[in-house]
Amino acid sequence: MTSFALKIIACISMFLDHLSYGLFGKMSWLNYVGRLAFPIFAFQISEGYTHTKNLRKYFLRLVIFAFVSQIPFALFCSISSEKISLNVFFTLLLGLFCIFIWDKLTNKFIGVCTIIFACLAAEVTNMDYGYWGVLLVFVFYLCKNNKPAILLSFVILLLLKYLPYMLQYNFYYKYILLFLGTFFSIFPILFYNKKQGRKIKYFLYIFYPVHLVFLYILYHIIH
Repeated sequence: MTSFALKIIACISMFLDHLSYGLFGKMSWLNYVGRLAFPIFAFQISEGYTHTKNLRKYFLRLVIFAFVSQIPFALFCSISSEKISLNVFFTLLLGLFCIFIWDKLTNKFIGVCTIIFACLAAEVTNMDYGYWGVLLVFVFYLCKNNKPAILLSFVILLLLKYLPYMLQYNFYYKYILLFLGTFFSIFPILFYNKKQGRKIKYFLYIFYPVHLVFLYILYHIIH
């Protein structure tokens, strides 16, 4: 799959995930399909770091759209069961920062300490997907060009995220389906062919806040 194909899958999945709250105001089966989105976006950030021609502009775009998207995300949170947090652009930005630090520092101990601090910061500031999201972006970069390592590390991170809930709620089916929905995102990632395909760079940045506002309006029309 090209980068274009991955982005389209992620956008559709994310829209379906959020559509559940726009239609019903709560979780539904759409959220299981929606678990595909974030790992693909996280993978794209790690690839973006490798292939971008201007890292400063890449960081700047994420910063700008993180702040632009915060009000639409807060509006969306008001119709969902989620408490208001920092939107996913902040999480992806912090993950990108971890990659940058790891790549530029020769002292990997300081690099590890920085990544731990970044994960703690994601939790303290209540970023969407928290420490797990930051760590996923970084791990995809760390295991680049090694598909078995990507698969193994992804499964380990999935267990880290979902196993505590499964144990706490006696393997309640909802968490099993969320686990499986997230797990299936690894297949399009593993089929990535390192080709860009059609360019839709700014579409992705604009789509995120626009679709959140649309779903906020849709919810109030329906309810």
